[in-house]
Amino acid sequence: MQERIQEALRRDAVDEALALAQDWVAQAPDDARAQRILSAVLARSGDPAAALVALDQAMLLAPEDAGLHFERALLLLRTSDPGAAGEALGQSLGLDPNHLPSYLAQAHMALARDDLDEAERISRTAARIDADDPRLVALDALVALRRGNTDHALALASAASVQLRDDPQLLSTLGFGYLAKRHWAFAEQAFRRTAELLPDARALQPVLAQLAAAQGRPDEAVDLLVPLLEDPATDTAALRRSAGLFALQAGRGEQAMSLLRRSLAQQPDDRVVLGGLLALWRERGDRDDAVATLEAALATSREVGDLWAARLALEPAGTAEGERVLERWLQAMPEHVPALETALFARDRAGDREGVERCARRLLELQAGHPAAEQFLVESLFVDDPDAALARVRAMLVRPSAEGGQAAVRSWLGHLLDRAGRPAEALAEWQSLHGDFRTGRLPLPEYVGLGADGWPILATPASAESRPLLVWGLPGSGIERVVETLAGAGGPVRHDRFGSAPPADPLQSPLAARALRDGQLDPAALVAQWREQLPLRGVDDGNVVDWLPWWDNALLLALCPHLPEGLLLTTLRDPRDMLLDWLATGSPVPLALESPAAAADWLAQGLEQVAELHEQSPYPHLLLRVDDVLDSPPALAALVGQALGIQLPLPAPVPRRLPPGRWRAYAEVLAVPFARLAPVAARLGYPEA
Repeated sequence: MQERIQEALRRDAVDEALALAQDWVAQAPDDARAQRILSAVLARSGDPAAALVALDQAMLLAPEDAGLHFERALLLLRTSDPGAAGEALGQSLGLDPNHLPSYLAQAHMALARDDLDEAERISRTAARIDADDPRLVALDALVALRRGNTDHALALASAASVQLRDDPQLLSTLGFGYLAKRHWAFAEQAFRRTAELLPDARALQPVLAQLAAAQGRPDEAVDLLVPLLEDPATDTAALRRSAGLFALQAGRGEQAMSLLRRSLAQQPDDRVVLGGLLALWRERGDRDDAVATLEAALATSREVGDLWAARLALEPAGTAEGERVLERWLQAMPEHVPALETALFARDRAGDREGVERCARRLLELQAGHPAAEQFLVESLFVDDPDAALARVRAMLVRPSAEGGQAAVRSWLGHLLDRAGRPAEALAEWQSLHGDFRTGRLPLPEYVGLGADGWPILATPASAESRPLLVWGLPGSGIERVVETLAGAGGPVRHDRFGSAPPADPLQSPLAARALRDGQLDPAALVAQWREQLPLRGVDDGNVVDWLPWWDNALLLALCPHLPEGLLLTTLRDPRDMLLDWLATGSPVPLALESPAAAADWLAQGLEQVAELHEQSPYPHLLLRVDDVLDSPPALAALVGQALGIQLPLPAPVPRRLPPGRWRAYAEVLAVPFARLAPVAARLGYPEA
């Protein structure tokens, strides 16, 4: 229908186009596109007032469509001075080439056609007549807004508003400019004034409701929409959706449930509405209503994947009923990737290798290179035919992949080679991977230590109210999992030293240790700067879990006298397993690994400092041996919680690392690096072999 209407307009058959548009609206009264096209045809026919009525109805059907609001602003501009507009459209620029209203009318028509270039060309021509005319400035503001140049649009609109103070179109331009800048209060002020100036401002109620909700007033947002929902002429699915979501934010459970349920019935593929309903059902514990509502929706919308996913989520994983729902989903949507992905993971949980392979192969038929399918298929092949599995992974490396994808596959290949009992090949793969990234990583920092001066004296804490926890670990120690475990408890854990905006204090730099030793950094200043950064990091009481990227015992020159209330927590594994883990997995700090021998030498120096700290205990510290618990989140949480005297929640599952003692399989290919680590391993209580 839309194409027939546009074809009639191209022939200038406006009456024919109008009849077609009116027929379309009669057939589809709830279609915003039909109302929008009718508005455009009415405007073309010279009836902007009727066009405005149709456009308002379109806005009620699609309140979040910004394009409709722009078109409404254009119509307001054309109807704000009907006499001048009529005169402009009735005159020929050939008779009066200096008639500004004629240029304005042509520019408005160009904007109505979305021809921004033509509107700008006409504006430049009109500027030769009167560049400062506020109507022309207002037009330029609207063009700038349409082009996304919000700042320029606001500047122009503000200038024009000095003379056109109560112009509805100009106020709308200001409102949408402020809306784009997220200046909610200014946008609301502009739209409220626009509503006061219009005889029928119902079409502005949805945007006012949106602005109220954005400013934390969801109750008011609902109340703004209720009158529209009570009128059959303005009660649309889109408004019910908005009102339901606002009611959900406002805690009006009954009202939200009623509105969102009706919205889902008309738009079963609306993920946001479905999410709102799921939240309400969980809050109420009303599984029966959830099942009934979703089954009713699925009865008429069997090919909406989100409905099936929501329905499946109501059944416990691995149950017979859950399996029946999954089978129904697969029957309804046999080529739906999310359905097959769900089946893939379900078959894996059930230990169904044949089912895993079947789902994986089907996924790869539908979506070549599907990451999860490739991984599951390789793992399935690996059980019986490691060579075939390895060949498939090597084939994956030949294909183009997203940035970072090749590195992940190469690391995985190394782990598969390890599991296949090929340590030399695994080591070669990992070393090659480190070599490719070496230039973009940080050099291994120098270890300084305390020298001949010995340990500084630990001061007496001035207060017991703050107890900062400093967390640090060497590569391969698994410290990142300890940090994740602590973060799961919801405490003041700060990861920001590993992000793009780290705190500006000396503990961020590995050069601080040397500066302290050489007397170039005042110990009191180091701690003072650390304290000054805490409020900027969201910590007001000094109680923080600060994950440090570096450590050197020379830092105790500052911490012992000026932060005696602190506690250092570090983790330890067999040093040879730590080196192997660093090679296989990398480290939280992106360090350049030149060679296994160089890495072992640097790692040994760091471990010797750990041994000295633990043996002499000059500063409060905890040394956690995590060899046997690193791959067991419950056991790790118990170990950390017991050490700190706190109860930690059960963490999420984690990918498995190389098992403890795996270094022995590499004793031959890493003989020299392991020999460098053997003395400190023995010093820390680990066996020589």
